[in-house]
Amino acid sequence: MTQVPGWLETLAAQAQRIRVPVPLRPPAGRGREAAVLMLFGDGPNGPDVLLIQRSTRGRRHPGQPAFPGGGVDPGDGGPVGAALREAEEETGADPSGVHVLCTMPELYLTFSDNRVTPVIAWWREPSAVHAASPDEVDSVERVPIAELVDPANRVMLRHPRGTAGPAFRVRGMLVWGFTAMILDTVLREAGLERPWDLGRTEDLPPDVVNLASRG
Repeated sequence: MTQVPGWLETLAAQAQRIRVPVPLRPPAGRGREAAVLMLFGDGPNGPDVLLIQRSTRGRRHPGQPAFPGGGVDPGDGGPVGAALREAEEETGADPSGVHVLCTMPELYLTFSDNRVTPVIAWWREPSAVHAASPDEVDSVERVPIAELVDPANRVMLRHPRGTAGPAFRVRGMLVWGFTAMILDTVLREAGLERPWDLGRTEDLPPDVVNLASRG
């Protein structure tokens, strides 16, 4: 059993006060409830976070790295229950070893009409993880925080629509979009971010654009 690190306690204490950008603020009376699990743990290479690589055959965000998560079902009891259930279904993570610390404010995703609640948790008793739902998940990675904050792994990614946002190149994955935006915010709010070159901008690779257009 491992103790919650100070930086994560700091993040949890201010999580509900994190400012939601205007385009991501949920509109009144719209959107399906959903949740993602931001599961931090003490891994073999220091503190890490659990990410999945979604299947290119899947219906939801094919081929994209993401946090485990999905829609809130009636039996979940809310976003926390949904995040834990989805993480178990997608990665095999045992919910009994997960200590939920807090939730972040809801974020609205226009393209999927989802109101997503990020659930922040600490892996006090880590369990083995794998791609437990092959139709939805290609692989599972515990990505070290040290790799995420390494300036060499950070880039601004430009979408064909003209918008640009933070991205990470880690463990053979290009983490971008919604997942990267949350990671960027959390690393900064937790005081873990290292200075990096925000002028380093690249175009979203064509193969990623093609997959994204399917989801």
